[in-house]
Amino acid sequence: MFGLANPQRFMDATRRLPAVLGVVAGLLLAAGVWLSFTAPPDYQQGETVRIMFIHVPAAWMSLFVYVCLGGSAFFGVVFRHALADAAARAAAPLGAGFTALALATGSLWGRPMWGTWWVNDARLVSVLILFLFYLGYMALQASIDDEQKAARASGVLALVGLVNVPIVHFSVNWWNSLHQDASVFRIGGPTISWPILAPLLVMALGYTVLFLALWIVRIRTEVTRRRALSLALKAAGAA
Repeated sequence: MFGLANPQRFMDATRRLPAVLGVVAGLLLAAGVWLSFTAPPDYQQGETVRIMFIHVPAAWMSLFVYVCLGGSAFFGVVFRHALADAAARAAAPLGAGFTALALATGSLWGRPMWGTWWVNDARLVSVLILFLFYLGYMALQASIDDEQKAARASGVLALVGLVNVPIVHFSVNWWNSLHQDASVFRIGGPTISWPILAPLLVMALGYTVLFLALWIVRIRTEVTRRRALSLALKAAGAA
């Protein structure tokens, strides 16, 4: 495991992994979509419940990816590990995409359920802040020409953003919220019936595998980019 921290070992070990993960993700998402359309309508939400199969896994992934981003940023800032910084940089756009999907589908779901596209709800606002942290991280990376300084500055911002992760998760318990309490990952077990829970879990697993496939591809691309840049600088220095 720790041997993969070496960029060359990582590149060798993950050469074929994205393709395998991509196939698995495709199968899981196809099964999840099929289960989503065959699931019965909810007794309260009706057919609108099907938006949940896209929205909820995206919301879960927005937090999971940020933890991956923050963890990678920690090793990059504290230990100055180049591969960790590459992993953080690679995760940010993916996390921003999942968070944007969660916000968009949440609005589509909220309109028929709550009668409005947006409300200053604790969960909604904290997820929006999470999205802004993703954007801020990427903007800070792009605004500083020195890559080492950019990595350190954006890494510190990513670490600060980790504070928002438990706020997002526990917001429905700490403040009044239109969102319901946890109904899947709870001590007493899920409160959702299996025909609704099954597509939700399959889609969540498909999202996770898809993220891992894309994350590895982006890390490999970042490592290759840095190697090319290093060679170009050496060539320019020799000239």
